[in-house]
Amino acid sequence: MIAFFIISFLFIYQRKHNKHKQEKTDLQFKFQQTLLQTQLEIQEQTLKNISQEIHDNIGQVLSLAKLNLGTMDIEQPEKLQQKIDDSRTLVGKAIQDLRDLSKSLDADQIKARGLNRAIEYELEMIKKTGSYETHFNVEGSPQKLDPQRELILFRIVQEILNNIIKHAKANAIEIRLGYEPEELFIDISDNGTGFDLKQLEENNNEKLGQGIRNMHSRAKLINAGFSMSSTIGKGTLVTIHLPIAPNKINSQ
Repeated sequence: MIAFFIISFLFIYQRKHNKHKQEKTDLQFKFQQTLLQTQLEIQEQTLKNISQEIHDNIGQVLSLAKLNLGTMDIEQPEKLQQKIDDSRTLVGKAIQDLRDLSKSLDADQIKARGLNRAIEYELEMIKKTGSYETHFNVEGSPQKLDPQRELILFRIVQEILNNIIKHAKANAIEIRLGYEPEELFIDISDNGTGFDLKQLEENNNEKLGQGIRNMHSRAKLINAGFSMSSTIGKGTLVTIHLPIAPNKINSQ
């Protein structure tokens, strides 16, 4: 009987061990798949930003420079120097904007800039459209996180900003990063129309609902909490909490 119980115990233990091992392997695979998808999405969003920037800003600046050069009149020397100076300034601005864009093409931009700077850059790009007032605040002492988690975290923030632009009808966006001893929190708020969370998937909002579920799933994958509150007519607040103490971060 004792031998039977021992053998049964070992059999059950081995089965549980194998199940746990398989679950860990599946989780690792899911994490790597999500990481790859995140990288592709960030690259796609970066190209969209570059396209928009070239069309809305650099193209306009160069058009103004061309107009200045085309209206120069050597018979009006008192105005000629001013047009030359204005054209030089415009071309200089276009060159600087192109340099900024070239930096954003770096495949390791998040790792190179760090999470704080990457998020701040996203807000700067949004502000340059002229349609939004943006605010960015960092509280506490910033800590360098695992690059893979920073990447996924940044993509979640990027998706939230895209949702604000597409759906919120807002004109102000604020992001607050808080570094506490054992946790990083990110608050993203807007002053848009808000919405009823219970009716998220009604009235043709299925795509938005799926996007929010994807953000929940990605947050869970890096052991982060994800919460959202919204008031109709007053805007929406999204909060992300990520443990940063070594003993609170699941190894992947």
